[in-house]
Amino acid sequence: MPKVLLVEDSEESREGLSRYLRRKGYEILLAVDGRQGVDVARAEVPDLILIDLSLPVLDGWEATRQLKAGSVTRGIPVIALTAHAMAGDRERALEAGCDDYDTKPIEFPRLLTKIESLLKK
Repeated sequence: MPKVLLVEDSEESREGLSRYLRRKGYEILLAVDGRQGVDVARAEVPDLILIDLSLPVLDGWEATRQLKAGSVTRGIPVIALTAHAMAGDRERALEAGCDDYDTKPIEFPRLLTKIESLLKK
């Protein structure tokens, strides 16, 4: 069962997305801010990380940079999630080290396709 770390500060988003992914057969790890996300990723080494870009303590941009700089976590695929999709955000997310990018509100089938694609690589 693939292990996915969901780094999301919104309880509503966290609950909905984790429930959906569990039903699809994924084990879900949760973190509520960027610092906790980096710590959980280093400790648990998930198969994939979904990270909100607007996080408290350490934003998703910086958390992703730290993950991609770490020897244990650099190979973990990261999908950035954001509700504030602005011009250039996708490019910025990819430059920060994200492997893909998706906007909120989440379209579950589209996100699932991206997850499955990255896990096959």
